[in-house]
Amino acid sequence: MKITLEDKYTKNEGKIFATGSQILVKLPLVQKLLDEKINLNTSGFISGYRGSPLGVYDKALWEAKEYLKKNSILFSPGLNEDLAATAVWGTQQPDLMSKGTNDGVFSIWYGKGPGVDRSGDAFKHGNSAGTAKNGGVLVLLGDDHASKSSTIAHQSEFAMLDALIPILNPSNLEDLFNYGIFAWALSRYSGLWVSMKCITSNMDSSSSININLDNLKFKFPSNDKNKDVHIRANDMILDQERRLYEKKIPAAIEFASTNNINKYLWKSNKKKLGIIGTGKGFSDTLDSLEMLGINKKSSKELGIHLLKVGMSWPI
Repeated sequence: MKITLEDKYTKNEGKIFATGSQILVKLPLVQKLLDEKINLNTSGFISGYRGSPLGVYDKALWEAKEYLKKNSILFSPGLNEDLAATAVWGTQQPDLMSKGTNDGVFSIWYGKGPGVDRSGDAFKHGNSAGTAKNGGVLVLLGDDHASKSSTIAHQSEFAMLDALIPILNPSNLEDLFNYGIFAWALSRYSGLWVSMKCITSNMDSSSSININLDNLKFKFPSNDKNKDVHIRANDMILDQERRLYEKKIPAAIEFASTNNINKYLWKSNKKKLGIIGTGKGFSDTLDSLEMLGINKKSSKELGIHLLKVGMSWPI
């Protein structure tokens, strides 16, 4: 059966077959739909600079330009990575000086590891300023651990720690989709930019993923931690820093905990061995256990606990 572009980009329930890059194109289309369901008139913005493993992301975005335009999503490639990040920062500011034309703009920045390194200034300033209440920023980290197509091997988590940006680490393509939507909800709740790790083994693969919009209804903790976290005009720098540590990071931790982003997949009454995995390492761990003949049923008899970490920082 031939799968058309329309199937990939207009089907919003059930199984779709897509590559990693196509799933990243699908994310803003689904976010727009989710916002419409709660009567939010939002738009999307995507900017960045290509590079493996996100080397064909812009190609996939151009391929889907008709569907993006219909859903008020603008793709504007960056002249370089830091100018793209600065543009993304600007998408969170429309209501600061005058009334915006809609309720908010959710944004994506993308780039490979060296581009993450050069964009640190824009990341820190944008994250410190915060996100709009109905906006949100997703930072896609293209990490080439084995230097497959890079001049240097790179890992971007440490740059995110330095900028105080939470890190999501998907283990497969279904995670890539679910965590991407989770990222915007987290960003809106906490006022933080949120990053997601995109590695070669995921981005260069293709798979059937199951889209269930009911699974994308997140719980928002009913307390005061998410108040006073969003972007504002005439904001003092030290006030921004205080909110980062006292309000935004705690809010991110609580939102992640409430929505069970880090969860036990195996849990036994016996306590013999605890295994914690994240990202591709989690998938490799499952494969290794399967080769040893260990599954969820036998893990209870063996006393093995298995914890999957979706948000590897803050934890």
